[in-house]
Amino acid sequence: MTKAELVEQMADKAGLNKAQAKVALDAFISSVSTSLRAGKEVRLVGFGSFVPIKRPAGTARNPRTGETVRRKASQTCRFRVGDALKDALNR
Repeated sequence: MTKAELVEQMADKAGLNKAQAKVALDAFISSVSTSLRAGKEVRLVGFGSFVPIKRPAGTARNPRTGETVRRKASQTCRFRVGDALKDALNR
């Protein structure tokens, strides 16, 4: 599903026009990004949690050439699936 398709479904289900749904989705993405950048977990009960992860600097291997390269420290996030979503996926 693309962002445009998600906006369309949100608009249909929430009774909004597409512009309103796009604003709502952009606000959600911005809020989650801001919280993760600050090191805070975003928990949506029944759906799942976005958890910020700090990756330390280290070495990695280029799979194409086999060359060892240095990797700088970075931040990423993980998604932990909630029980309700997991149950819905396994029906």
